[in-house]
Amino acid sequence: MTPIMLDRTTRTGKRAVAAIDIAQGTTIHHIRHYQIRHTPTYTSVQLSANLHIEELYLASLNHSCDPNVLINLETLELQAIRDIAVGEELSFFYPSTEWEMDAPFDCLCQSPRCLKRIAGAKYLSIETLSQYTLNRHICVQIFSSLAQASQFVQAA
Repeated sequence: MTPIMLDRTTRTGKRAVAAIDIAQGTTIHHIRHYQIRHTPTYTSVQLSANLHIEELYLASLNHSCDPNVLINLETLELQAIRDIAVGEELSFFYPSTEWEMDAPFDCLCQSPRCLKRIAGAKYLSIETLSQYTLNRHICVQIFSSLAQASQFVQAA
């Protein structure tokens, strides 16, 4: 039995929910059948600086500032980062994969950690980003931005 069930909602249009109880650390889904894009779309996930992928289950994952899954783009797996109960919506932290969102939005997650506006990792502080597991290309972008800022300060 697949651990993911796709569901329709009125608030977000669609969502992925746990079809079974899922333990922290479990690989929930292997990302295999995806389309590569060279430009972002509303439902794509950023794979690297210039590549994006679209895949059925990934496109059904909504954002949360207090996520329960991680999209690991090194292994192309969806992993549980905490225990997830049957029926619970699966969600990930969009800036963990997105440097700059194709379509920024006001967050409705209602988590105490809610950041209110989600536009991508580029627009968040290092302090905020350090609270999340980020994919490698986001870390590379962070270090590149810091190096550019350092060069600007030195030149001034």
